[in-house]
Amino acid sequence: MGNEQYLQMFVEETNEHLDNMNQQLLKLDSDPADKEAINEIFRSIHTIKGMAGSMQFNKMQQLAHAIEDVLDALRNDKIVASPDLLDLLFQGLDILQSQLSNIESTGEEGDLEFDELLEKLLACLPGAPSNTALKTQSQGKSINQYVDDVVRVANEKGYAAYKIHVTLRSDCLLKSARAYIVFKTLEEFAEIIDSQPSAQDIENERFDRDFTLIILTKEPKEYIYERINTVSEIESVSVEEVTNGESEAVTKEAPKEGIKEDGSTKTPTTNNGQTEQRISKSIRVDIERLDDFMNLASELIITRNRIEAIGLQQDNPDLSEAIEYMSRLTSNLHDLVMKIRMVPVDLVFNRFPRIVRDLSRTTEKKIKLVMSGNDTEIDRSIVEELGDPLIHLIRNAVDHGVELPEERLKKGKPEVGTVGLHAYNDGDNVVIEVSDDGSGIDVQKVAKKAVQRGLATEEQIKEMSDDEIVSFLFLPGFSTSDVVTDISGRGVGLDVVKTKIESLGGTVEVKSEPDNGTTFVIRMPLTLSIIQALLVTVGSEVYAIPLNSIIEILDVEPDEIKSIRREQEVMDSRSTLIPFIRMNIKLNTQSDKQDARKTLTTVVVRKGDKLAGLAVDDLIDQQDIVIKPLGKYLSYIKSISGATILGNGQIAFIFDINHLI
Repeated sequence: MGNEQYLQMFVEETNEHLDNMNQQLLKLDSDPADKEAINEIFRSIHTIKGMAGSMQFNKMQQLAHAIEDVLDALRNDKIVASPDLLDLLFQGLDILQSQLSNIESTGEEGDLEFDELLEKLLACLPGAPSNTALKTQSQGKSINQYVDDVVRVANEKGYAAYKIHVTLRSDCLLKSARAYIVFKTLEEFAEIIDSQPSAQDIENERFDRDFTLIILTKEPKEYIYERINTVSEIESVSVEEVTNGESEAVTKEAPKEGIKEDGSTKTPTTNNGQTEQRISKSIRVDIERLDDFMNLASELIITRNRIEAIGLQQDNPDLSEAIEYMSRLTSNLHDLVMKIRMVPVDLVFNRFPRIVRDLSRTTEKKIKLVMSGNDTEIDRSIVEELGDPLIHLIRNAVDHGVELPEERLKKGKPEVGTVGLHAYNDGDNVVIEVSDDGSGIDVQKVAKKAVQRGLATEEQIKEMSDDEIVSFLFLPGFSTSDVVTDISGRGVGLDVVKTKIESLGGTVEVKSEPDNGTTFVIRMPLTLSIIQALLVTVGSEVYAIPLNSIIEILDVEPDEIKSIRREQEVMDSRSTLIPFIRMNIKLNTQSDKQDARKTLTTVVVRKGDKLAGLAVDDLIDQQDIVIKPLGKYLSYIKSISGATILGNGQIAFIFDINHLI
């Protein structure tokens, strides 16, 4: 069997190590003397190198080894972590990520060239091989030549290379397990640079009884021999030092301690004599299986609602009790599914320190990123979609918000600007704030651009509040940048943010003060699949209003409704005038009942800081509902976000509060 069965595991684990390297490199960027960060990066790249080698991804292994050499020089204080060196390491990280993406999609590393990067990395090392030798290496040199070069460089740094040949006993029951113990023993004090057969073949027991390793270490060969012989079921060990073509072999019989009379190995035991077992407390699950799990739970809730509706028509205490018990079980199952699908927003937050660092160097601005609430959890399907909107907001904060250092000093501000990224829970919502302490939004400049583009007249601008003027920023193609750069100026950023966030059922608003900075507030639902909703009627149809958007329910007298600007009705809600929307008119539905009675049942809903009153006919009940998409044929209906199936099998449409207000 080939490497295909391990490919997904390799991709997942390598991704984790690359993420860890990215985080630690950012720590090193802020504190070049952070030894723990250097050691952590070294451990990750060493693991990536080993895994790439075992999977026979030689180009990835070659680049990882070059990065590892630089990190080894860093941790031994032979070179310093300068910004230029960190740029090279980040560039290497990006190439490794690209190679991994190719491996995930095609199973191959791809043909991405990185000869120039290898030359630059090698040039950072004291006493490194010449660039010509490196080019020869990068153009397809054999593994044996590669090992020879590594040994030569290691000798120059005071390391000794040893060729170790291990033969297992003929009655060894678990050859791969015994070889694994040998590997782990050597890795405690040495670096394994080659294995014959390959580590993958050894793991799959595709070898006879013997294998050969080449290691680099500062320990003497007698110490190596003694450590290997602590492993049971080994017949013989030879340790041969490799120096300038000369070799000296040491071959001795392995001790027999740890071997039972029947030839089996001893099993580790605990203090009370019971067999010690290590049980994994977590497993990897494909996200598609979780989606299937969620869909089944959703269908179960729909069926539960239907059975509850049938039970109300029956006068059977036993049936009612069984339905109530089933309702509790499905609620618990729903909560469990939600918890399983919940992931911390740190999955998307952890990419932004790198982005801010790169933008800081590009714009020549000094910027510090402050994050909080990284452990705030949200549904996996939502967190995956948050990346692009947040990237736009971060780039907007750096380019439009934070001033250049000399400008900040003139204003009496610290030279280093601050960009904030904060997440927290607010009821059934997750709120994410992207802020900066820059110059704030120039409302007059926005107004001027709006007039120039014909979006409003000067008279209309004079009647608008600052918030209404700022809302122009979210229109397609609107930008206040005078120059188009790689970062901004194309007028697509905030429009993309608003469109994406609202498609996920969320809202985005902006708060800004001159010279005190700008804050974008994103409010997202915890999940997009199952929500609590209030069922109402308008005319003969049933509709659902998401419960997390409802503020209160009022009975409004007709004379309390006022008209402004002749077309917009408003109502008084706690001494504040808010829009009043007659849903029968909005939906073009006949509603004799609403027109005939004296008071109007009004549901006050919220979109960010904006409120509105929705006049409906009747209130039915509060239920857990499963959101079903409308499909492309009904996607043009902006006031409806989806549909749900009620207990009686009837379809109920769900109001889209983002488009109603």
